[in-house]
This record gives sequence, C-alpha cells and structure tokens, in this order.
Amino acid sequence: MRSSAWIFGASTIFLLLVTPTYWFVTSSSEHGGDWTGTAALTMTTLLLLMITLYLGFHASRMDPTPDDRLDGEIADGAGELGFFPPFSWWPLWCALALSAIVFGGAMHAYWLMIIAGVVGAITLAGWNFEYYRGKFKH
Repeated sequence: MRSSAWIFGASTIFLLLVTPTYWFVTSSSEHGGDWTGTAALTMTTLLLLMITLYLGFHASRMDPTPDDRLDGEIADGAGELGFFPPFSWWPLWCALALSAIVFGGAMHAYWLMIIAGVVGAITLAGWNFEYYRGKFKH
C-alpha cells in the first residue's frame, strides 16, 4: 500500500504542476482557452489526491504487502485473490434498462421511463439475487 500511495502521490504532484500550466498556455490563445481540458485536468488531480490520501491513511494501519517489503518475493503475493463471478446476462439487461430510462428522459417519453424503470428494478433484483438460485447457488 505504501508504494501505491507514493505512485499516486507522484502523479498528483505532476498534475498539480501540469494543470495550471495547461490553463495558462490555452488561455493565452486567440480563442479564449480550453475550459474543458482544464476542468478535466482539475477533476483528475482531485481524484488522484483523494486516492493518495486514502492509501496514505490506510497504509499505516495495514500489514505491509510484498510490494512494500525489501525482502518480498513475487511468490509472496500468490494465492487466492477473491471471488470473481462467472458469466452473467444480468448486467446487459440492467444496462439496456438504464439506457431506455435515459433515452426516455431525453425524448420526454415519460411512459418509456416508467416501463424501463420497472424492467430495470426487476433486472437489478435478478442481478442481486443471482447467486441464491441455479447453478452458482451459495
């Protein structure tokens, strides 16, 4: 965790230097500057700062990972990494329902939003309870 915090910290410092430079260089152009790029760089800097602070605070409370130890070997990081779900159709149907909700809102078709919201609630419940029945039951 400590090495990760240092990597994110270095990236944050880099973007802290690049963002004002980018704003200054683009604002001196004849078109009035690029506010979209400046906003994107600012938000990226803040996101990296948030991750850096999180990793920095939690690194002192956790056991050192093999990356943090000088005598750490690659084999020390071997083992089970967690549970990875098998193939599932539920995310596809949830995404389609959400896209229908957004499309209905953009086209002012509120009837489509209501129907897609009901279908979305059903698909979301199916995705949440996927491992309570069938082949992959726990």
